[in-house]
Amino acid sequence: MDVISHCLVVLHRPAALEHCCVCQSGPALQRFICGHSSCGDCTSTCCPQCGKKPRLIHPSQQVSLEQKQRLGIRCGSVSEGDEYGRCSSSLQKVYSELYITEGFSEGAREQHEVSQMEADSKKKSIQETVIRCSDIFKPLPTERLQGAPLRVVLTLGVAGAGKTFSVLKFCLDWAQGSENQELQLVVPLSFREMNLLTARGRYSLMELIQAFHPELPPQALSHSKVLIICDGLDESRLPLDFSCEVVSEVTQGSEVSALLVNLIRGDLLPHAQIWITSRPAAAGQIPAQSVHRVTEVRGFFTDDQKEQFFKKKFTDEETVNTVLSHLRTSRSLYNMCQIPLFSWVTATVLEHLLKTCPGKALPQTLTELYANFMMIQTKRKTKYHRRFKRKRRSPMFTKNDCELLLKLGRLAFEHLQKGNIMFYREDLEQVGLDLSEASVDSGLCTEIFKRERVVFDQKVYCFVHLSIQEFMAAVYIHHFMEVSLGSKTGHLDLFVRFLHGLSLETNHRVLGTLLGPHKTSEETILKVVNNLKEMNLKNISPDRSINIFHCLMEMNDRSVQQQIQDFLRAETSERKVLSEIQCSALAYMLQMSEQVLDELDLIKYNTTREGRWRLIPAVRNCRKALYRYQKPIPLNYYRQKCPVLSLQILPHCGVAEAGCSALASALRSSPCALTVLDLSHNELRDGGLEQVCGFLQSPPCVLQTLGLNSCSFSEDGCRALGSALEKNPSHLRELDVSGNELKDAGIKHLCGFLQSPECRLELLGSELGHTRLHIRSFISIFFQPL
Repeated sequence: MDVISHCLVVLHRPAALEHCCVCQSGPALQRFICGHSSCGDCTSTCCPQCGKKPRLIHPSQQVSLEQKQRLGIRCGSVSEGDEYGRCSSSLQKVYSELYITEGFSEGAREQHEVSQMEADSKKKSIQETVIRCSDIFKPLPTERLQGAPLRVVLTLGVAGAGKTFSVLKFCLDWAQGSENQELQLVVPLSFREMNLLTARGRYSLMELIQAFHPELPPQALSHSKVLIICDGLDESRLPLDFSCEVVSEVTQGSEVSALLVNLIRGDLLPHAQIWITSRPAAAGQIPAQSVHRVTEVRGFFTDDQKEQFFKKKFTDEETVNTVLSHLRTSRSLYNMCQIPLFSWVTATVLEHLLKTCPGKALPQTLTELYANFMMIQTKRKTKYHRRFKRKRRSPMFTKNDCELLLKLGRLAFEHLQKGNIMFYREDLEQVGLDLSEASVDSGLCTEIFKRERVVFDQKVYCFVHLSIQEFMAAVYIHHFMEVSLGSKTGHLDLFVRFLHGLSLETNHRVLGTLLGPHKTSEETILKVVNNLKEMNLKNISPDRSINIFHCLMEMNDRSVQQQIQDFLRAETSERKVLSEIQCSALAYMLQMSEQVLDELDLIKYNTTREGRWRLIPAVRNCRKALYRYQKPIPLNYYRQKCPVLSLQILPHCGVAEAGCSALASALRSSPCALTVLDLSHNELRDGGLEQVCGFLQSPPCVLQTLGLNSCSFSEDGCRALGSALEKNPSHLRELDVSGNELKDAGIKHLCGFLQSPECRLELLGSELGHTRLHIRSFISIFFQPL
């Protein structure tokens, strides 16, 4: 299955260490002041490059140099989301300068990150202190006067703003010797990796660090200038309890979370500097008094930064101008481009559409953009596989693709509720993702779902951005809505109604802590209500569309109900055009009415063709129904005890041979009071008529009038009709078989029925003079006395 691997992005790829400059084979374990390196066996040999016998550097410098070499390899290349997830790029090449400021806007903890980001975009005129990434720990002029050390720095930023890239850039600059050379050791740690250390339980700080940096010797932490970076607090599943036990020795064992707390408090490695990155929502875990500086990564906050990114992405100036011009017309998309990864998604989508669909309208909304992003990944998957398989036309999403994407959607939804953005093996297995198959290692989602190889041979997974996770969660929930609407039995109707009803604050108050605090705003509820009213109901059965009306009622929106009540009270001439959702509501109210309609003629209602289709359920509560639409009536309208006495399916309504089979089966399935059935001018043919005959011969059939005019059947169909009526002859009063090629032989097949003592037929429509003959005239023609 190929639905995930196009987005698997391995950030930290292992690479071979530098070889000895003397023997060219052994690993370079010793670095000399001259800048060259050698293995342990060649330390006394003259350097072949400078010709001098090198002097060994101090052991502490050796540890620092080796760590720089490892971090240079580890942080030097990243994957930005290439087509197959296998090609990495130089960090220096893809990195664009990010906007980092001192301080933080508290509003970001009180609303969705995107909303706060849009609000911040209007504050560009406000004077802010901008800090370079490499200057995170350098005091400002006012701070130099105070002389207080910046021991703990907390850097915040919305998902995808560039926090991890900033960490990588900081480490790479240090490793390459261009910045922060006063630091003797930089140790980057990731919360997503530390989450995996729960099995063993207790670690010392040295053991914790060596789990991720096994090359560091125990004495490494004795340096006076050590920086420990803890990236991604929001990804942590380790609860930080600042009242935990004190740990002061690097060899003292404790819970991983306790070690981190003691590092932050300064009880452990008090001389070390600590840099923590996090999304705003998780920052509250750390007491304010424990943090000496707060900074915020804003991504591409300025217009110039956005432009520089797209100029790096596209070599064609015309494409750059087209993309920027389009984004400026959609303010919401332009603001979202503040997030570097969103800028990459936008560039991917717009580049594809400009190349493959020139002239086509470009996406204006987030949903449209992400839907196109999903489509592009699907096309890339198909393109990849057609290298190995014969080309053939296939649907955009195969059945396997859909199953896998919905599992990813379930994963996204369930963990979005928990606040988790990192996933582990057990999380994927709980939603049915089989890690032993290629489904999670290759395929369509390499730029949607990301796998990283980490310590202990275990893997960590995540969506490439929180917004992708939110989109997939929405797809999953929308699928359930679509499944419920497409259900033949309505088995999910109540589920969907409950889902909408539980969004109300009144229901939250009743259930209290079971549902937790109510977080759905009035604005969100209004959007949901409007979406329900405007939902595309095409290809949805009338019964399922009624459930949309129920969902509105569950959300305490009575507007549609009131509109229908006003409609029913109004004079016929004053009635307004009905929308589709209003037709569904009207059908429900007519169906539930205690008063049975004498006649339901759908053409009389001022609405669209789809609107009349929505009115079909009302036939359950009328004595005569006139149906004039080119769709077969759903089966379940015949499967219930209803007072319909007359059903006239007017010409060209889509009732063919297959439809007759379903119709007859439904009519036979339960008692029915139907007395008039008119199938005239529909191409039943002989096979279709034979299916209807299965109902005609059954005891529950009490038809009095049967219209089969111009139904394209022949004498063979007439033979089946005659046989069926012979078995149940006592109810039929009128029969119209005109307009069919019966010939004399076909008419004679009816003789057995007509001669039956129980036959009550009074009128017969036939080809004899194109008139409806009284049964006595018909008998006088065909039954001459011997």
